Amino acid sequence: MSFFSNFQSDKCPGNITGNPLNGMCEKVCIQAQKIFDACIKQVQIENYTLTLTDMVPANPTYPLTFISARSVTSKVTVSDLNVDRLADKPGCARVQAKVTIPVEVVYTDANGTEGVADAEITVSEDVLLFVPAPSIMPYSVVAQASAVCTEGVFDAQNNTFTVNACVTVILKIAIDVELLVPSYGYCAIPPAQDYSKEVCAGFFELPLYPQGKNCSCK
Repeated sequence: MSFFSNFQSDKCPGNITGNPLNGMCEKVCIQAQKIFDACIKQVQIENYTLTLTDMVPANPTYPLTFISARSVTSKVTVSDLNVDRLADKPGCARVQAKVTIPVEVVYTDANGTEGVADAEITVSEDVLLFVPAPSIMPYSVVAQASAVCTEGVFDAQNNTFTVNACVTVILKIAIDVELLVPSYGYCAIPPAQDYSKEVCAGFFELPLYPQGKNCSCK
């Protein structure tokens, strides 16, 4: 079972039915990342050069044929950060940064052997965000991102791929805080339900021996 597989308990996440105050029992202090502001940008990048590293298997036979490239994690690197508070917009700032997105590239070599390699896509962000007032605990500019490339051409001279990429970047202003929130208490954790293809379903449900009255054939 899981929270969402017919587990009946009022101590698990899900839709609220009835009075939302029913069962609320305490105020608790939790450690969390508070997001003060965030924005999303989706762009298409054309003719981007992917430099391949950590190729598996090593030393493929060139030329390579592109299959795909995509993110395998939402963790990215934020660099060259500049935050410029705007005097005419209190609380607002111009945030400039570079976001580097790791991608996994899949290809086949000249022998038809499939391989994978690591690469990176870097995009520049220049956006307006709310930035909280100075405090003892500093804010951070963090990001999540995803990229996918469905078309690519191999550059035999530089051993790179030239691709068109679809990129989504979420930029956030965040601080790790101790937050006071209402609570219903601890979650009730349901027992695990092992996955099974149920290949014997319909067979094990049969009676062990034939059922019904004996009859004679005339």
